[in-house]
Amino acid sequence: MSSNAHPEELGAFLRARRAELSPRTVGLPADTGRRRVAGLRREEVAQLAAISTDYYTRLEQGRIQASAPVLDALTRVLHLDDDQRDYMLGLAGRPDARPPRRTLQKVQPRLRRLLDDLSTTPAIVLGRRMDILAWNSLAAALVTDFSKIPEKQRNYIRLVFTDPRMRKLYADWENVAHTCVAQLRMEAARDPGNPRLAALVGELSLQDADFRRWWAAHHVAVRGIGTKTLRHPVVGNLTLEWDTLASTTDTDQQLVLWTAEPGTPTHDALRILASWTDTPTAADTAPVPRPDTTARLEP
Repeated sequence: MSSNAHPEELGAFLRARRAELSPRTVGLPADTGRRRVAGLRREEVAQLAAISTDYYTRLEQGRIQASAPVLDALTRVLHLDDDQRDYMLGLAGRPDARPPRRTLQKVQPRLRRLLDDLSTTPAIVLGRRMDILAWNSLAAALVTDFSKIPEKQRNYIRLVFTDPRMRKLYADWENVAHTCVAQLRMEAARDPGNPRLAALVGELSLQDADFRRWWAAHHVAVRGIGTKTLRHPVVGNLTLEWDTLASTTDTDQQLVLWTAEPGTPTHDALRILASWTDTPTAADTAPVPRPDTTARLEP
């Protein structure tokens, strides 16, 4: 048994969780007779987890160590949330046994409200694999109208490599694209078995020789801060500083903001671009009105 395991506390935790559940909650027929214990019986938990009653009994008594598949089954049977599962894995001495989450990411409501309030700052929320979870109107006016991109294809690195407009937008496209690959490499190290990430890498590897070469180089980078020069088709050249803020409620969601020093031509251009957009909205909105290209400003 692992020296980091706490079998007696694990047993107490499992007993407490099954006491909170009723047969009806887990899809079992309602009991017509009086139950001797609150919640589920041991044999019912064992049946639902596809293990023997003796095995589960010894687990609650702290006499054996649970395997990762059993812990995964108990998470499902006992309806544990993420925090409860992490706690259970820690008691079992398997803090790294938890598989990566495969649930569909949705932007945190607080981040969505923050995006709505950033009327003069372009901002997007990136999720796992650099999926674009949300954006504000100014980001759509600055980069592209994300609402017109199918949700399953709404991925930043995918746009960088497959959308010709992105190659024209970034003055130093090669450096931007290389950095994106290095950031995706870092994510792959944290979640090597993610099927959606594998599919994205496979797609881009087939379509782009640069991506294949940079992916094979195994360079890694974290998303932090930096400076980018954009060649915007309406307001001209923009030199923007970008910052990344991670959500404390979901560290896989990061708010990326583009800003400019007040008084600079880029700062003024952003204000002009903002004045041409509608009331900001975070995601899944009507297309953002595009400014008249005849009003182009000289860089």
